[in-house]
Amino acid sequence: MQYEAVIGLEVHAQLLTESKIFCGCSTQFGAEPNTQVCPVCLGMPGVLPVLNRKALEYTIKTGLAMNCKISPYSRFARKNYFYPDLPKGYQISQYELPLCEDGYLEIITDGERRKIRIKRIHLEEDAGKNIHDLSGYSFVDFNRTGVPLMEIVSEPDIKTPKEAALYMKKLRAILRYLGVCDGNLEQGSLRCDANVSVRPVGSQEYGVKTEIKNINSFRFVEKALEYEIKRQIKLINNGEKIIQETRLWDSITGTTQSMRSKEEAHDYRYFPEPDLAPVVVSSDWIEKIKKNMPELPDAKIERFIKDYGLPAYDAEILTEEKSLSEWFEEAVRLGGKPKEIANWIMVELLRILNEENKDITECNFKPSQLVELVNLVDKGIINRNIAKEVFEEVYKTGKSAEFIVKEKGLTQISDDSVIIEAIKQVMDKNPKEVDRFKNGEEKLIGFFVGQVMKLTKGKANPKLVNELVLKILKEQ
Repeated sequence: MQYEAVIGLEVHAQLLTESKIFCGCSTQFGAEPNTQVCPVCLGMPGVLPVLNRKALEYTIKTGLAMNCKISPYSRFARKNYFYPDLPKGYQISQYELPLCEDGYLEIITDGERRKIRIKRIHLEEDAGKNIHDLSGYSFVDFNRTGVPLMEIVSEPDIKTPKEAALYMKKLRAILRYLGVCDGNLEQGSLRCDANVSVRPVGSQEYGVKTEIKNINSFRFVEKALEYEIKRQIKLINNGEKIIQETRLWDSITGTTQSMRSKEEAHDYRYFPEPDLAPVVVSSDWIEKIKKNMPELPDAKIERFIKDYGLPAYDAEILTEEKSLSEWFEEAVRLGGKPKEIANWIMVELLRILNEENKDITECNFKPSQLVELVNLVDKGIINRNIAKEVFEEVYKTGKSAEFIVKEKGLTQISDDSVIIEAIKQVMDKNPKEVDRFKNGEEKLIGFFVGQVMKLTKGKANPKLVNELVLKILKEQ
């Protein structure tokens, strides 16, 4: 029997507010443990929470970007459970009346545009962090407690692990474009829980689902789901039952491990948070936020294709990060040809950035420096191969391309007499190859061109070399 997966993701995004959701403590990452806490986020008796307006605004902005309905009336609830990193013994979250509902975002998989529905987006407070020491002791850092957290819950519309990774990448891009979350997977400011079940192909009934907790990379989302789908199918084929449970992804072993039985909503004993008034969002405020929304990835892709004549693939790559799209547009504004600039960014610049594990904001290479380099190629001062060498030197040193070309004597040789002399030297050294060419092996022209380029240390004009090599060989 053939099986298909049914997948839904619950993505948790830490919001980029300066203070926590219900108190004035800093949200800055990396501080000494338990230095960014107060009686409110530590859940001391008698304290009262006050909602962070910016966290509310960021959630509304996200809801609008994901085509959600923004509820004019929502409220917070207490979600009761006990863990060492939850000092109050309950989490302030939203339950039956979330802030955003019934949205969607689109992904492109195998050339097909797929709509993934968003069930709800709600606000809640994050918990602390358990630290398990090698000595056998465990510690709790409460700095993260109370950091504003946005939970984005999809409908079970995702069909494959690959689609799950694409969905999460698209979600991250939108959040970063909006400036509401930095999307840092390593620091845990973006993480997801994946719900997955399997069923016979064509069936409309859902199977028993398991939840995989706290996955913090696109690759791990894909790998964890691949493993879990295979595990569930194997259990069914062996006549065993799938247990509804919460599991953890172990990236070292490449397996999911049972953590605990899966809680249901009634296990949390939700009830309205008595210390917070209901949230009322006016239509005027929603309209004001709408007017200040930035251009989002899908709209930017369409504009890059239309305005710059770029292929869809190029436009998608250049718009994955807002900062990269801005870098590209600055280079075009300075006079660079869009397709030429796009090629240099995708082939050379992104290659170096990936090698150094950096993004465009972390390098000193400027759009103006790339435009200067491309202009040297267009003017015939250097050829494309030399330009690649110059590019790396500009990236490493910050010197101008023109200065490096002069300093290293890399100016392109376009003098016919110099190139003809080089061709004759190559022919004199390779008489057998000349005879083979005469006897019809015209593919050897590539050999002669390569030898001339080597002799001139790559500085000869490639187009001129091709023309002159062919002309002189045929004259022979």
